[in-house]
Amino acid sequence: MARTFLVTGATGFVGSHVAEALVGRGDAVRTLARAGSDATLLDRLGATVIRGDLTDPDAVKQAANGADAVIHCGAKVGDWGPVADYRAVNVEGLRHLLDAVLGKPLGRFVLVSTLGVYAARHHFGTDETEPLPDNHIDGYTQSKVEAERLALQYHRKQAVPVTILRPGFVYGPRDRSVLPRLVGRLKERTVIYIARGRYALNTTYVGNLVDAILLAVDSPKAVGEVFNITDGEFVTKRRFLEAVADGVGVPRPRGSVPVWLARIVANWRENVFRRKNKPHPPRATQAQLKFAGLNLDFSIAKARTRLGYIPRVTFDDGMRAAIEWYRREQGSGAVPAPPSASGGR
Repeated sequence: MARTFLVTGATGFVGSHVAEALVGRGDAVRTLARAGSDATLLDRLGATVIRGDLTDPDAVKQAANGADAVIHCGAKVGDWGPVADYRAVNVEGLRHLLDAVLGKPLGRFVLVSTLGVYAARHHFGTDETEPLPDNHIDGYTQSKVEAERLALQYHRKQAVPVTILRPGFVYGPRDRSVLPRLVGRLKERTVIYIARGRYALNTTYVGNLVDAILLAVDSPKAVGEVFNITDGEFVTKRRFLEAVADGVGVPRPRGSVPVWLARIVANWRENVFRRKNKPHPPRATQAQLKFAGLNLDFSIAKARTRLGYIPRVTFDDGMRAAIEWYRREQGSGAVPAPPSASGGR
């Protein structure tokens, strides 16, 4: 039976894929979109677009009215700026959404969080029993920890059927932020490895994440639970960066610095930029150190057993799709094949 879903963030990377998948299986989609955001794809899908913002309780209430389920992908992302700016969207915006569904016959409320909520350290098979830190390295991850706690509070006290998914580094077609910036830096030859790029990156292909979201929507076992979501594949930082460089036809990164030196540089640059009240981050930040220099290996055993989640797209196939999309957006020609699965380990 077709249902009506409110998908926040549907004009963005992950949310647009969720909306497309829901329409593809016969469900109706509505979304809350900021004024001026491009809703061309959503219009083509036949989604109902309500112009407004997560910080506006009235707009949120209008968007949630009549929804059978909510998939909350919308968030303020980044690694720089006052934590209050992140809280206004990621915590208070979530509160508006949770309040809007109270007392409604809601089937599910899926909150798309991040593996960034875990402590900024090496992880080797970390699972969902790991306690989250109270204080984080940036406004985004701090606000996402607080958002998770808020959502679970509404589940315990108000019986909102919440499920939380924690994806890792999400990549794939329609990524208009991370991949283009990374390609730009590769072209500038300003990317170097940390610890020779040997540590794991928690890659999560957007199609695999969408599969996990739909499983979380449909499975009764998902209510009140938290799940790590990745590709379930060991992918080193070097393998990832070389796949991007080879895919777009630019030189691979050279050189390497140890983690301890990268941490000193990141701390120094962040302090300098904060003292000068810079509106943008330095190229070396703690968040970037985590992405490029820490071992980010997380267990998805719970998602496999409780949700039946089986990542269907491998890293090589997912990266190929991401690069093909990027090359089409750039108006380029043929796309060379990424390195083999064993390359760059």
